[in-house]
Amino acid sequence: MKGGGFSAPGDFVNFKSQVPLHRIPIGSKHWRYYDFGPKTVPPLICLPGISATADVFYKQIMALSTKGYRVISVDIPRVWNHQEWIQAFEKFLDVVDVRHVHLYGTALGGFLAQLFAQHRPRRVKSLVLSNTYLESNSFSAAMPWAPIVGWTPSFLLKRYVLTGMPGGPYEPFIADSVDFVVSQVETLSKDDLASRLSLSVDSASVGRLLLSDSFITIMDTNDFCSIPQQLREQVAERYPGARQAYLKSGGDFLFLSRPDEVNLHLQLHFRRIGVEAQPAVIPNLPKNDTGGSSGSKNDREGDDNDAANSPTPEKSDASGPIKLKEPLSGGLI
Repeated sequence: MKGGGFSAPGDFVNFKSQVPLHRIPIGSKHWRYYDFGPKTVPPLICLPGISATADVFYKQIMALSTKGYRVISVDIPRVWNHQEWIQAFEKFLDVVDVRHVHLYGTALGGFLAQLFAQHRPRRVKSLVLSNTYLESNSFSAAMPWAPIVGWTPSFLLKRYVLTGMPGGPYEPFIADSVDFVVSQVETLSKDDLASRLSLSVDSASVGRLLLSDSFITIMDTNDFCSIPQQLREQVAERYPGARQAYLKSGGDFLFLSRPDEVNLHLQLHFRRIGVEAQPAVIPNLPKNDTGGSSGSKNDREGDDNDAANSPTPEKSDASGPIKLKEPLSGGLI
């Protein structure tokens, strides 16, 4: 981690000024997401891990949309178990009028993507999985206080989530990715964190998928990762016919630290499964769009104000933004 306060990268500020942030209530759930690219192409939907938000895939949105692909990046809403996730995500797809999807999931997002593909096989056309796993029992055993997670103070939940990130020293590009995700953790409310942690330890395992291995890409890093190596290897063993793409380094957040390589592998995945880009219908980027801003925390506070059924957003702890001064170990991301 670098010292001093976090300053949003210039390309992220540019992204926020050009790509609108969408916020919609669906039943009791509130969805925060970006949707950019030609609507005639089945979208790639990006699902983040516990500590991340829809913002972390901004490099994929900008790069792939200019190539003629549609990318949707979502926040994991406040769902507390896997069945609730499957039902909520299906309703989201119905509301945004998307029938078939390609899913790119990392960590918890990869696990949720596999579960959705298992239970709603007709809707999922392909999977890209990064640093993920097949079952949650290992995490359940490591979090015996899960039954009281809903009553745990916000600062303790944030501390627990942040301890899931391996300690440095990092290469500069990896350090930047960690700094960015830590800034995203600061935008998450107590209920956001509690629901995601509950989701991560809710006992479940991925069963047999009807999706052929040839429509799956496994994209992992060969350096450190918060997901144990044994669990990641189980994913590769489950899908022996999947295309395997291994990056030399990148850490937990390879989509931020190694965006060029990740974007290339995503394009290769699309070509392999026969998805054609539509560069002729690439949307023009608006120069002045009020849909986005450079302040992620303000965006999230706006989310809660816009949702009639949402509680007042929780403010930051009195101690101010969390600064990571000690090596991090254990936990989840």
